[in-house]
Amino acid sequence: MIDECLGPQRSRKIQRALRHLKVTILCLVLTVVVIRGTIGAGKFGTPEQDFNEIRDHFNFRRRAEPHRVLEEVQTTSKASEEQAKSDANADGNNYNAFDINKILIDEEDGDSKPDPNKPYSIGPKISDWDEQRAKWLKENPDYPNFIGPNKPRVLLVTGSSPKPCENPVGDHYLLKSIKNKIDYCRLHGIEIFYNMALLDAEMAGFWAKLPLIRKLLLSHPEIEFLWWMDSDAMFTDMAFELPWERYKDSNLVMHGWNEMVYDEKNWIGLNTGSFLLRNGQWALDLLDAWAPMGPKGKIREEAGKVLTRELKGRPVFEADDQSAMVYLLITQKDKWGEKVYLENAYYLHGYWGILVDRYEEMIENYHPGLGDHRWPLVTHFVGCKPCGKFGDYPVERCLKQMDRAFNFGDNQVLQIYGFTHKSLASRRVKRVRNETGNPLEVKDELGLLHPAFKAVKLSSS
Repeated sequence: MIDECLGPQRSRKIQRALRHLKVTILCLVLTVVVIRGTIGAGKFGTPEQDFNEIRDHFNFRRRAEPHRVLEEVQTTSKASEEQAKSDANADGNNYNAFDINKILIDEEDGDSKPDPNKPYSIGPKISDWDEQRAKWLKENPDYPNFIGPNKPRVLLVTGSSPKPCENPVGDHYLLKSIKNKIDYCRLHGIEIFYNMALLDAEMAGFWAKLPLIRKLLLSHPEIEFLWWMDSDAMFTDMAFELPWERYKDSNLVMHGWNEMVYDEKNWIGLNTGSFLLRNGQWALDLLDAWAPMGPKGKIREEAGKVLTRELKGRPVFEADDQSAMVYLLITQKDKWGEKVYLENAYYLHGYWGILVDRYEEMIENYHPGLGDHRWPLVTHFVGCKPCGKFGDYPVERCLKQMDRAFNFGDNQVLQIYGFTHKSLASRRVKRVRNETGNPLEVKDELGLLHPAFKAVKLSSS
């Protein structure tokens, strides 16, 4: 009928326009649905309200756009300002950039200077220590000086300067060294004391150990033996137990040779980096005789000249505790020699230079528990001075070999738990024993988990 009224051509145009209108309306409806889902319109349920919300939404976007841009600019500006402040204060949060000397200012020494004309004394004279100590032990049976058959109560003493090391890595190696000593003492039932205080300003350097040793002997009458060990010495045989019975008649045990000390008067005939001292009057008397060469300054310098003149091979430098001990023994052998045991059947002190390159050979051919040249009890890094600015040997060699010595000893601890270092040069570990559902049935190779020599005090029935 439309064709008859308008003609075929015009009719087709109108039909095409209606189809386009339908499509347009459908697109509009879909658009409204999408917008409603996006901006949350339609919550009131009426079309009029829907359109009002849509209109308000777009009007808000137009109004908010300048504000948003301004806000972003302000935020960016503020962030840049904060970053600038952070950069300006970066040194305050940066440990590497911080000057440690800002907080390491020593207090003024208010102590009066000692009279150079008055003989130095390490402490008040005590003449009846054996009697005082025997009485104390009798009155305190819960603290016996022997904690098992032929097993004395031992206190291992070591320490370091109260200040950080003078080089960046020194404190890390001190940490390794004390960890190593703690492991040995834990396995062998030995108590440990780590000192970082200079108890007597006059006895700095080599001599700082003497006032400390005296104080500990007097404060701990229950201790039968005090074991001094330098911070640069490490245990490399965790399974070796000292032959305590051998020293039942001795008061001082040092690594050394009688011939080198008494016949040759050699200043390296013994070593005081690791030694045992029995608690008693004899020890106090020895400390009284040993200490007078120690006060810093003129006394120590003049004493050094005497030691260099009297001892074989000693370089010219101020008096040190080791040379003074050799001098004391050769000049007063009758007084001290009978109670001094110079041990060389095992390495109470082992010079690192002749040991460290042989560790792999030891692992291949021998086993822990020997303590001697086959598997040294102690490896002592004499001359490396890991906490100082300069050593007597190349730094790379010293630090590399200290790592190897630590791992050599640490492997004996790790094997208890089924691990070992991948190599003596590696910090990483590898598993050497599979886990099991019956862990209490597993026995470590060296028997160190519950060793027989770890003395445990048994309660009396």
